[in-house]
Amino acid sequence: MEYRRQSHAVYHTEYHIVISTKFRRRIIKPGIREYIRLSLKGIERKYPEIRIQEMNSDEDHIHLLARIAPKMSVSHAVNIIKSNTSRKMSKKFKWLEDVYWGCEGIWSIGYFVSTVGINEQVIRKYIEYQGKEDSGQAQLEF
Repeated sequence: MEYRRQSHAVYHTEYHIVISTKFRRRIIKPGIREYIRLSLKGIERKYPEIRIQEMNSDEDHIHLLARIAPKMSVSHAVNIIKSNTSRKMSKKFKWLEDVYWGCEGIWSIGYFVSTVGINEQVIRKYIEYQGKEDSGQAQLEF
């Protein structure tokens, strides 16, 4: 497990994010999938608070495993991802204008997000044993 640091925080915050195309249109073919992957690398360079660990897709949605710094809200990170990829894809793939004629962007308004991390039972056990070990730390298996 890799911990990241900010000036006043050490963190390991990972999220599973699913973003669907508007109207669930099946536009994500292999070429677009790779272009999204490249666009995400550009986002990481511009926004170091966002790290994309994994990315995959079906034809009408993408799955991301992302690390987002605690100083940035998940909704803000998703907005950055959606707006940047949508803008770049619209410029690169002009045929998307025909698919989404009269619409802004290619992504649906909503998204799915779930936290990823140590399971609840391990956390409960860790908290329960705080202060009870001679070394000052609970000896738990993560």
